[in-house]
Amino acid sequence: MKIALIGASGFVGTAVLNEAISRGYNVTAIARNPANIKITSNLVTVKKADVFDIDGLVSVLKGHDVVVSTYNAGWENPNLYQDFVKGSEAIQSATKKAGVKRLFVVGGAGSLEIAPGVQLVDTPQFPAEYKTGATAARDYLNILKKETELDWTFLSPAILMHAGITDGRTGKYRTALDTPVFDANNESRLSVEDLSVAILDEVEQGKFIKKRFTAAY
Repeated sequence: MKIALIGASGFVGTAVLNEAISRGYNVTAIARNPANIKITSNLVTVKKADVFDIDGLVSVLKGHDVVVSTYNAGWENPNLYQDFVKGSEAIQSATKKAGVKRLFVVGGAGSLEIAPGVQLVDTPQFPAEYKTGATAARDYLNILKKETELDWTFLSPAILMHAGITDGRTGKYRTALDTPVFDANNESRLSVEDLSVAILDEVEQGKFIKKRFTAAY
């Protein structure tokens, strides 16, 4: 399998790249700043691309079996909302133009429902510093749901998925569709390494085609 990984230098992208290499996949690691990709392997080809340059992105994506997007417009970006939605739509468009059928998008947990019709991002306790990015990911998911040509999948990580979760790679996780997965301590949490396991498992198995899912311990 040939994987095109967008955002390969980021927190999630780096973990996905490591997991893909461990499974023996050929990966085109794509980033705005390729020098930030520190992983070297004969399975990895590093490419520079700007998601807003659709034609340039098309040329990089051609010939792959799947596009995995861990695109992040930058938490400090003053145009975070607009850039995330625009960039995500550009990736979606470029994937189609490149003739790649499978698109996997890593989004956010904010669109998960904690009660019928109530999404996490709309609750008072949702952290204000993440609200703009989470709202952008939620709104892009609604756009992606209208996509009919691609075999797309959207993954909402666990509510708690950050560098402070140090479980490493256990290979264990549980899934749901639109509601968070909670453990015995009523926490929705997952390490970035196990998030990557869930991503590559879905790329291989295709259980959630044209669906959103979430994964946590």
